[in-house]
Amino acid sequence: MSKKQDGVINDPFLRLTKAQQTLIQLDFEGGHSNKEIAPKIGLKNETTVSHWRKRPWYEPAFNTYASKAIKGKYKSLALRTLIDLLNAKSEMVKLQAATSVLKLSGMLSDNSTPELDEAKARKASAEADIVEWKRNELTGRNDSNDKTTLIDDIGGMRDDGD
Repeated sequence: MSKKQDGVINDPFLRLTKAQQTLIQLDFEGGHSNKEIAPKIGLKNETTVSHWRKRPWYEPAFNTYASKAIKGKYKSLALRTLIDLLNAKSEMVKLQAATSVLKLSGMLSDNSTPELDEAKARKASAEADIVEWKRNELTGRNDSNDKTTLIDDIGGMRDDGD
């Protein structure tokens, strides 16, 4: 089996009839009623259009087509728009555009922002200080003049020193 034939088998959109593909293309464009679509795809009855949308093949094929169409037609436009937004007047728009560009480049994860990364670093540092304090407490290495106050997990405070 050739790669092209294998691709057709694995591509939910390409497995459809020409009429079904046209339905998906028209739905992706939007703004078409069932009454308008039916004659365009060779159907006499507009209810068949709504029935087709409920079939198990429709959603995977629509998503596959939409993904290809977006990557092919809109990806470069979207990237150019993001770059243009880096020069926006609003600082918030600039930050959001910069964050999006960094996420797309793989430098930030979807659940990461510079502020969140900084907060995570502060938390990790504080947790390391607590672990060190506890280790020193257990081994008796805490300085008797140390005025560190430890807040434990249950919200109580332990004073080391006086």
